[in-house]
Amino acid sequence: MNRRDFLKTTAAAAPAILRGQQKPPNILFLLGDDHRWDALGCMGDPILRTPHIDALAQQGVLFSRNFVTTAICVTSRASFFTGLYARSHGIWEFRNEFPKDKWARSYPALLRQAGYRTGFIGKFGIDGGKPPVETFDYWRGFQGQGHYFPKKDGKTHLNTIMGDQMVEFLDGCRADQPFQLSVSFKAPHVQDEDPKQFLYDPQDEALYRDVRIPMPQTAAPEYISQLPLSVQRSEARRRWAVRFSTPELYQESVKGYYRLITSVDRQVGRAVEMLRKKGLAENTIIVYTGDNGFYLAEHGLAGKWFMHEESIRTPLMIHDPRSQQPRGRLLGHMALNIDIAPTLLDMAGVKTPQSMQGKSLKPALDGKAGGLRNEFFYEHHFPNGGWIPSTEGIRNSRYKYTVYTDEPQRTEEFYDLEVDMWEETNLIGHPAEQQRIAQMRARRETWLNRLKQWSPDQRWADPA
Repeated sequence: MNRRDFLKTTAAAAPAILRGQQKPPNILFLLGDDHRWDALGCMGDPILRTPHIDALAQQGVLFSRNFVTTAICVTSRASFFTGLYARSHGIWEFRNEFPKDKWARSYPALLRQAGYRTGFIGKFGIDGGKPPVETFDYWRGFQGQGHYFPKKDGKTHLNTIMGDQMVEFLDGCRADQPFQLSVSFKAPHVQDEDPKQFLYDPQDEALYRDVRIPMPQTAAPEYISQLPLSVQRSEARRRWAVRFSTPELYQESVKGYYRLITSVDRQVGRAVEMLRKKGLAENTIIVYTGDNGFYLAEHGLAGKWFMHEESIRTPLMIHDPRSQQPRGRLLGHMALNIDIAPTLLDMAGVKTPQSMQGKSLKPALDGKAGGLRNEFFYEHHFPNGGWIPSTEGIRNSRYKYTVYTDEPQRTEEFYDLEVDMWEETNLIGHPAEQQRIAQMRARRETWLNRLKQWSPDQRWADPA
């Protein structure tokens, strides 16, 4: 199809794109699984090697305060697609099916409707029902957790397979039609139920072998004892025993986690090289983030789910080669996983549904102030019979309030993150903080009421 034919076929579907800019950008969205915010070289890790993502960040933008609104892959991924809090899209567990009306307003569906060639590779994450394959021109997704060595030979690592698929998709792209490719890595998630847990590519065996990774302060035994008894007995503690319960096991597990991330970074480099080869690099936005954080023994825990920074905070890198703003910026704006969908749509010139609860980050990327978020609502209610205790709370620019909603008596945490970033001292009983705590309790109720009133036919606004 030549450009004239392309414009004819997409003019009705994509007026916002065609009027907004002569040549819409391509978009490559890359999502790591369990990738915590500080586990990149460009985010300050002195050991971890991520040269390709670091290079993109040096020519793009890093967000230092990026979070997820629910720290579990299935719910967070639904929030990425829809720009909605969990309470609004309703996907709490793996067996849930994506509601068709919600999917119709997802960023892949809207971009395809607007004339984009769309692709999806990797872990879809919502396992109930049939995945929306028809939304994509190129589908190499899988349901379930998948396996790091899916081929019978047991030699080809999943990261390499997904890298091959990225190259294949990009090789099929043309300059006369914009593309949007979503790549959802399994890495650096563990291989559940496998005794080795972190099944990295054998070619990375020598990486980090001769370094010793320092143990976090909050891995000390007294920190797990500060948490509710239900958390001490939870799946997060069981997984801690499997991964971090001895110094030797800690080194083995964290190095395995790092090797998986470096392997992902290698595939990012392959994609960037293919974009250059195809002459598409100068018009392709690349976004890298994580679906949730990951405890590396902090608070005596493993996994994610709860509201500590290690669990809810993720990296966010946006590389836009068309930008006229200074390169290598580190932005302190509070960003969320629900912001990705409206951001991608905004950058493509496609109208964002008014019901989306996320906010476009494009103004911040363009160097504009105003419209910034000062707080967000966190919720985690996986229906699991108690092996992951439920939590809700408020995280603002300085304070964090958490309530464990399954407890028979009110069980809360309150932290001043300005002086206690690692959440070592729970101030919930401190006399001087009672007024602030009361305010945070009230804010939680305000958010709950606003979310209960949400309708897909109404314009969303965060509660004042």
